[in-house]
Amino acid sequence: MLGLACLAILGACSPASQAQQQPRKPMPVQVSAVSGRAQLLRGGAPFLVKGAGGDGSMALLARIGGNTVRTWGADKLGEVLDAAEKHGLVVIAGIWLGHERHGFRYEDPSQVARQKEMVEEVVSKYRDHPALLLWGLGNEMEGDGSNASIWKAVNDLATMVKTLDPNHPTMTVIAEVGGDKIRNLHRLCPAIDLVGINTYAGAASVAERYVAAGGRKPFLLTEFGPPGTWEVPKTAWGAPVEPSSTEKAEWYRKAWTATVGKSPLCLGGCAFLWGSKQETTATWFGMLLPDGSSLESAQVMGMLWSGREPTNRCPRITSLTVADSSEVRPGAQLRAVLQAADPDGDGLTAQWELRLEASQKGFGGETEPTPAEVRGAVTEPSIRGARIRMPDAPGAYRLFVYVRDGHGGAATANVPLFVKGPVASPGKQVRLPLSIYVEGGGTDPPYVPSGWMGNTAAISMDPRCTSNPASGKECLKCSYTSSGEWAGVVWQDPPNDWGDQPGGYDLTGARRLTWKARGAQGGEVVTFLFGILGADKRYPDTAQRTLENVRLTEEWQVFHMDLSGLDLRRIKTGFGWTVAGQGHPVVFYLDDIRIE
Repeated sequence: MLGLACLAILGACSPASQAQQQPRKPMPVQVSAVSGRAQLLRGGAPFLVKGAGGDGSMALLARIGGNTVRTWGADKLGEVLDAAEKHGLVVIAGIWLGHERHGFRYEDPSQVARQKEMVEEVVSKYRDHPALLLWGLGNEMEGDGSNASIWKAVNDLATMVKTLDPNHPTMTVIAEVGGDKIRNLHRLCPAIDLVGINTYAGAASVAERYVAAGGRKPFLLTEFGPPGTWEVPKTAWGAPVEPSSTEKAEWYRKAWTATVGKSPLCLGGCAFLWGSKQETTATWFGMLLPDGSSLESAQVMGMLWSGREPTNRCPRITSLTVADSSEVRPGAQLRAVLQAADPDGDGLTAQWELRLEASQKGFGGETEPTPAEVRGAVTEPSIRGARIRMPDAPGAYRLFVYVRDGHGGAATANVPLFVKGPVASPGKQVRLPLSIYVEGGGTDPPYVPSGWMGNTAAISMDPRCTSNPASGKECLKCSYTSSGEWAGVVWQDPPNDWGDQPGGYDLTGARRLTWKARGAQGGEVVTFLFGILGADKRYPDTAQRTLENVRLTEEWQVFHMDLSGLDLRRIKTGFGWTVAGQGHPVVFYLDDIRIE
């Protein structure tokens, strides 16, 4: 330790010595089998992955016994690796691969080649980092597992990665083990060293099902946690019923003990989600709250990883019920009853919120906007319950409670509610045709492109682009600079409103929405939108249309959506587009957008 300290001091004093510092050396990792049980060897020593995925506190993860962080993409990989090393953690470095549902075509040699160049660049840049554990090539991009072109591309990437970096294993991550996924992966991907499996309600049985499907390679639980929103009962209006944080903790426990603790092929797992995230609700998958408070799932995993009891145990929620019917009239007064206790006898506080139900729901974990809170709806809040005045606006809502013990522990629960009644008043009258994009942005446009969604930092739009407009002197240039994730923009009235304010236009009599579009290079895949606000919003769009996965050419093309026969009394989002990561930046152009 003294020698290292002296070296650090000398290095700080001598720029020349800094230039002479030796390059970092990777910690070799390999997959092996001992006495019929698979294991990872890191630096020659057995290593069981005790990990989590998410952007929560690495210091807390390390403190409770975790040793690994998983990423899904490589956009900030350098920062993650450095932070992990600082806290004594290692990283499963995910590299995002294109999804067919986002428009990526594995039969297209040019797309596959560009993706391969991206992977080569990432691996070459970070292969020697001492915090690197292994490479995760893709996440749930296999679809139903039947497309051999996907598996071939994955195997080609794994072969290249092993050549570039012989010190770290290769993995690809799939969603569950159904269909022919396991058989095709083993048959077509010999260069993949281990399989990552994302599984939720089925995590406790996945080892048996994996072997029954033909699985022979070692595997990791790359995502596990409570039942997903697709695996739970739903209300009469389609809202999924979320377990409390107390109930969820047992799902984490069962997944780890039944699979990691017993399967000879399992190398460990990464719990989902280390942090907090809006995905159907703000609490469904998070193991922490935004303020850093730990939920019981985090404490359960800490006990399983470390074998130690926590110094402070989280509160527990026995039940949250609404005394009256969950489908109610506008303005109804409801009584919520909460039963919660603290194992340590700590005094508890309860925070209550009534929010709109999420209407813009992502797919496969994609980013979602957080629904608005209904201010003033909750009265008489306490640790025993609260009184709720439901809004006058019809639609779906959700009542949340957050229980805290004052020592960093918390518990959550929620219940879906629904206000019955007719749709609210129509929008403003307007003359047709109605221009949505006017050259140069125009003055006082009817709709404003204010609704930026997803990875908004990667979006840019230039309404005065002079590069080959379809008509006039200018067109609208739309750019998405990320190679992964997704983003989009919708034209709104009023601006920045997601269904919480009156507004919109009465487009009754309109026959179609029409626009022109072209790609910068050709092959860009874009989805176009009309009327995205659902009935769960206070002021929804009265009609919706989508034109999915349009493949653009370098030449201008005319597109349209048929609006005839739709209820157009209130359209608040008159136009929109979304793109998803296609392995490279996406640039396209729009012109002559109008409703006629």
